[in-house]
Amino acid sequence: MPKGNPGMPKRHHAGEFKQKAVEHMRENNLSYRETGRIFGLRHEMLISWERIYLEEGAEGLYVERRGRATAKESPAKGRAKKLDKKVEEDLIAENQRLRMEIDYLKKLDALVQEEKLQN
Repeated sequence: MPKGNPGMPKRHHAGEFKQKAVEHMRENNLSYRETGRIFGLRHEMLISWERIYLEEGAEGLYVERRGRATAKESPAKGRAKKLDKKVEEDLIAENQRLRMEIDYLKKLDALVQEEKLQN
C-alpha cells in the first residue's frame, strides 16, 4: 500500500523552494521535523533534498526526478556494449601481463620473507 494520504495528490515543489528549505534548515541548525513544520513538508522529503544538495549542489534540486529515466539520463543496465576487437585484444593482453606481474611480485615477496627468516 502506498504511503501518504489517500486522495491527496502528490505536490511538485520548485527547485527554488527546495533550495530555500534546505538552506534555511542548515543555516538555522534545525532538525528535519522542525523545518518540515515551518515549510509544511514531510521530514523524509527534507532528508532526500539535503542528500541531493550535499552530493550535487543546489543545482541538483532543480533537476526533475519523477518518472522513468531516459536512456541518456540513466547508466546502461544489462548487457555491456561490445568493444572493438582491437581494444578487446589490448585489454586481454594487459590483463594477462598484470596477472604475470602480480605472480612475480608474490614470488619475490615470498623469497624476501624466506631470506628474512634465515637471517
